[in-house]
Amino acid sequence: MSLTPRVFSLRTRLLKSPFSTNALTRASLTQQWREPQPTTSRHFTRTSYREHQNPLGLPRNNALPPPTMPRRGGPVKRNILNVKKVVAVASGKGGVGKSTVAVNLAFALGLLQNPSTHRRLRVGVLDLDIFGPSIPTLMGLTKAGEPDLTPVWRGLMVQKAVQQLLFDVDWAASSEGGGLDVVVIDMPPGTGDVPLTLGQLVEVDGCVIVSTPQDVALADVRKGIAMLRKVNVPISGLVLNQSHYLCPTCVNPEPKYLFGTPDRFRTVASNLSIPILGELPLVEGVSGGGDQGWPVVLKSGGGAKEAGEKGEQAWTRTMMGVAEKVAKEIGVWS
Repeated sequence: MSLTPRVFSLRTRLLKSPFSTNALTRASLTQQWREPQPTTSRHFTRTSYREHQNPLGLPRNNALPPPTMPRRGGPVKRNILNVKKVVAVASGKGGVGKSTVAVNLAFALGLLQNPSTHRRLRVGVLDLDIFGPSIPTLMGLTKAGEPDLTPVWRGLMVQKAVQQLLFDVDWAASSEGGGLDVVVIDMPPGTGDVPLTLGQLVEVDGCVIVSTPQDVALADVRKGIAMLRKVNVPISGLVLNQSHYLCPTCVNPEPKYLFGTPDRFRTVASNLSIPILGELPLVEGVSGGGDQGWPVVLKSGGGAKEAGEKGEQAWTRTMMGVAEKVAKEIGVWS
């Protein structure tokens, strides 16, 4: 801000005579000095506004469209190469027979035939329980690889391993070059990194939830279903394992509910609006077949052979019914 000639002259006189007692002159100088010029104020306001709006002084072009905002949200889901349908088998709690159901469901789907072409489905199994895989034992592959090797990984390493198992495996090589119709994925219990990674990366066509009649297992089922719904994974239905016990030596065995009646399980399914795919009995041969690496579905030939079926064949019949419902739900024949 520049001084007017009058203010400048007064300032010069004051400097020459600093002890002047001319009150009028000092008052006039103070008034002229404190009152800014109107043009100077407007210039300062326009300059500060312009520098605040465009601090870099870039040229303006109002005709250009506004910059696009980056995409928000999680990663984009995609399909697994050479795999038509993906079915996950999950549970909120460990020890409910989820891996047993996953293996036998895979073999049961493999026994189904296309009504028009009579061709059986090509089915694969993927064990994503990184820290406690059970599929090698259930399928008799205990001597393959390093069974005693224990992975000690953090979350990011687990996510990367899951991503490689899903997208870096050549699924066409194991099916004579034609790819797989269905891959059944055995999930770890809980709602940790693996279920979240699968739900964010893969287009899952259906998920089977396994539970037992106990209230503890049912409470974890609710949590697992809530997590799957958050990542938009469709739930095909619920399977109740160890629903009742069948006597293997009785002529007409009556079901005995060792772990409680299935009423609470059915109530949970009704409240969550999820269909019940089947209620599997507690059969001794199912556990023995898993330890020997021989799934019970294969031992029983894929279905009931006698009218008075019991034991393993009753279990297999229920599992085949579960497989048919899952195949229809995911549209495997379309």
